Amino acid sequence: MVPPIPLQFLEVEGYRLAYQEAGRGSPVLFVHGSMLDYRAWAQQMPAFAGAHTAMAVSLRHCYPERWDGRTGEFSVQRHCEDLAAFIRARGHGPVHLVGHSRGGAVALELALRHPALVRGLVLADPGGLEGLLPDTPEGLAMADESVRMFARLRDDLAAGDEQNAARVFVDALGGPLAWERRTASQRQMLLDNITTGPACAERPRWERAQLAALPGPIFLVTGARSPRRYHLMLPELQRCNPQVKALHVVPDAAHAMNRENPAAFNAAVMDFIAGHCSEKMDDTSRGLVA
Repeated sequence: MVPPIPLQFLEVEGYRLAYQEAGRGSPVLFVHGSMLDYRAWAQQMPAFAGAHTAMAVSLRHCYPERWDGRTGEFSVQRHCEDLAAFIRARGHGPVHLVGHSRGGAVALELALRHPALVRGLVLADPGGLEGLLPDTPEGLAMADESVRMFARLRDDLAAGDEQNAARVFVDALGGPLAWERRTASQRQMLLDNITTGPACAERPRWERAQLAALPGPIFLVTGARSPRRYHLMLPELQRCNPQVKALHVVPDAAHAMNRENPAAFNAAVMDFIAGHCSEKMDDTSRGLVA
């Protein structure tokens, strides 16, 4: 049996950040999505720790903090600066940065603001790419899907039924009965972070020119059953940014692909890191790998 990875804390930017760290080697930092925490990467941490220094953080105001949802700052920019301070404080930079969903937006912001801290970027169904959707009635409707999803979450939470609010949100991303397919611990993780839900609605929507300038190398990941908007946005990012080295579709998985098919997700990300983010590559050569 693999021993549990201890939870640690580090003071960054005036906040006590919770994180796990295991292994030795080139550093990989995992950034979780909406209403999740460091536990979202439970099936990645032991696997990556075999060859890397694997780190999973809980973003500011996420579990184990029990946030009231009102006091303090909760934004993509705030979380970006927290992670930049964390990387510097741990002395592990530059890192292979793996961001999922809203965590993908945080990772993207970090790569734009602090490129020297990022060795390579993995974006799994990242938020903030709606500007790449087609300017058609269908594209505009898809661009507002996340807005409607979080508005429904706020309404359901206001009605006082956290369990139903969580179920509706998960099903909107993972498809019908996605909540029922979650393990008890996965459901509890979302409920532990439910008060952060309304604040998660805020995120940048980058313009094409900003996304075209995103430094690389970049690896894009989506689930075979992820919402259709990701299947349109990610190929468009691949077309507009030459630093995107590949777009990988995880089979038998929806938006939560790292938890629904962890073996396939882990293998794809490890292969990318090994092939495009070698410690031996300097900053120039990393941008030129085919």
